[in-house]
Amino acid sequence: MAIEFDTIAAISTPPGEGGIGIIRISGDEALDIADRVYQLGSKKLAEQPTHTLHYGRVVNPKTAEPIDEVMVSIMRAPKTYTREDVVEINTHGGIVSVNKVLETVLQNGARLAEPGEFTKRAFLNGRIDLSQAEAVMDVIRAKTDKAMHMAVTQLDGNLSRLIRNLRQEILNTLAQVEVNIDYPEYDDVEEMTSRLLVEKAAQVKAQVESLLETASQGKILREGLATAIIGRPNVGKSSLLNVLLKEEKAIVTEIAGTTRDVIEEYVSVKGVPLRLIDTAGIRETEDIVERIGVERSRKALGEADLILLVFNQSEPLTDEDKLLLEATEGHNRIIILNKMDLKNQLDLNELKTLVDPESIVYTSIVTQAGLTELEGKIADLFFAGQTGEKDATYVSNIRHIALLNETIEAFDDVIDGIETGMPVDLVQIDMTRAWDLLGEITGDSVQDELITQLFSQFCLGK
Repeated sequence: MAIEFDTIAAISTPPGEGGIGIIRISGDEALDIADRVYQLGSKKLAEQPTHTLHYGRVVNPKTAEPIDEVMVSIMRAPKTYTREDVVEINTHGGIVSVNKVLETVLQNGARLAEPGEFTKRAFLNGRIDLSQAEAVMDVIRAKTDKAMHMAVTQLDGNLSRLIRNLRQEILNTLAQVEVNIDYPEYDDVEEMTSRLLVEKAAQVKAQVESLLETASQGKILREGLATAIIGRPNVGKSSLLNVLLKEEKAIVTEIAGTTRDVIEEYVSVKGVPLRLIDTAGIRETEDIVERIGVERSRKALGEADLILLVFNQSEPLTDEDKLLLEATEGHNRIIILNKMDLKNQLDLNELKTLVDPESIVYTSIVTQAGLTELEGKIADLFFAGQTGEKDATYVSNIRHIALLNETIEAFDDVIDGIETGMPVDLVQIDMTRAWDLLGEITGDSVQDELITQLFSQFCLGK
């Protein structure tokens, strides 16, 4: 049964000019409030069938002043996003018109929704679970088709079903343990019960570990791979950024030190979302502004998941180049020898003694040679050339990953407890803890404070 709430409203479209703007109203009084501000002869929205669209005007009820020409969608509970009555007023897209309609709705009985409150109601009313609610935000924030597919898969409930199946296996085991303890039919009931706990803990633990194996790929698809483009000045870093973005985002000149600050942009490379960070050329400089940019570049280097280290192969390897090789050693890196359209002056044999030859890619930003090989190497480095099976269930949320790791620890405690001879009723506590931890992923066992915190991260109209 749905929980009763007051009626809320908010703008559900981005601010600014556009074709339409949408004001969403949800709650028991949604239709009545809409009727107070809607006008088209004697027509009443509350008398119209569900899931219908109606033309009319929004007016100020006190002055009868028309505010905007609108289309109004009526959706009655429970077949709505929130499982409450929902009205969506489609206005002309513009800052003034949309805000004026929202203001009128609020003056006539609705309350301004809190961030994420529509999705929170969908969760509290049982339409979606907590992991699906978090997937809503992942859909909105998806940077690539692969990330979008992963989020939609989670929104469809794939992860939820997997977690609930694991919880049911644990519950069945706990129930069997209780039966064995309360109604012992054999002398060796303690041994049988211990063996059952160990076998089930090991079995479910293996399934959780298998799910966690997708975490690194899932996290990359969800958040993007922080990729720092590093090199000394004027080797082609900004040109590489522009080519990967397919737009002139960074200023490119022949003057060393043109890039003074860190530039960040997202790009998809073979389905892998890269958060590209074009850095100022790392070198010693007396220029105060450039020096700040260099320090930020060093910081980006330390935080990067992947480093694209760019060298100018038309010049000999410099001391600055060698320092960068030392600074990036141990990181995931690809060595890019740029300007291959020019005569080679770099000693390749020397370079190959300093780096893995397989990490080297030869490019020319001018002719765009070698870029396909570069993209393939990035995909190979993190996904072995593939971004996983199409229907694979990925775990990508940091909260989920932490809970799954805690679940594994709980199973380890079960196994250790049995091996050290602890009483079964004490070992059951750790098994129950694993069940509770998995329930926190779907929201079946979660505190109100966490729910409030999670939904506060959503945008206002979602």
